[in-house]
Amino acid sequence: MKKINVGFLVSYDYELLKKAIPFVYKDADHIYLAIDKDLKTWKGNTFEINEDFFKWIETIDTDRKIIIYRDEFYVEGYTTMECEVRERMLLSEKMGLNDWCVQLDADEYFVDFKAFTDYLKHQESLLKSNAKPVQIAAFLYNMFKKVDDGYLLVEEPTRVLVTTNQPNYRVGRKAKQQIIYTRHVVLHECLSRTEEELELKLKNWGHDTQVNTEFLNKWKTVNSKNYQDMQDFFYIEPEKWKKLIFIEGKNISELKENLMKQNDVLPTKLFVFGKNFGQWFKFLFK
Repeated sequence: MKKINVGFLVSYDYELLKKAIPFVYKDADHIYLAIDKDLKTWKGNTFEINEDFFKWIETIDTDRKIIIYRDEFYVEGYTTMECEVRERMLLSEKMGLNDWCVQLDADEYFVDFKAFTDYLKHQESLLKSNAKPVQIAAFLYNMFKKVDDGYLLVEEPTRVLVTTNQPNYRVGRKAKQQIIYTRHVVLHECLSRTEEELELKLKNWGHDTQVNTEFLNKWKTVNSKNYQDMQDFFYIEPEKWKKLIFIEGKNISELKENLMKQNDVLPTKLFVFGKNFGQWFKFLFK
């Protein structure tokens, strides 16, 4: 049986891995943490990792699954996106191209990872050398902001490409390949941070040149009382995130439980079938 390896990109927000890794630890065969050897972001800025983090890794890694992968991921003269794509390609090669390689960010929390790994185990034919290139997607709930009594999330989930049988990334985790949609959920602590942490992210991530000027002020002012009176929250093209929803929860675990109690969290089977049929037809002759 093929292995299921999980790879995380590690940077200035490494502390979030203390939440992300436990979501996948039990059901992953190996977990790779990709860290720039000079501790540089894709922007070329330097960050630090407290030694206590590595002590935490040793403590929780009871099955010795976690592998630290250090390499030169910042390249002078490359854009942040070019550095990201390069790092993802190198990480895929390190994890091994003959197994399932799930790539996640430190701020992505996979809900019911066991169900997803069970799904992958039934798709091993896609790992054969003559298989058609495909990407497998889950549905991502973007966490917009932590408020006193819970979280504000973007109402409509978006797709997130979590694995591929042939990594050939063009932008982030995207490749020009057929997408297979699944009914699985990932929580994304994308913007649900302190103001200082958010500003640091905006300066160093792969979308740094695309952020619209109105975004940060809207993020600062929205709360659990006024979110229904506001709209258009996306950081690049605002109208792509039309509305927010409020979910109670003191922490990520409570948020996950309360979100999954909602009736319409998962896309319907008919919706997923339609998306997959469209992708199959689009790539039928490619």
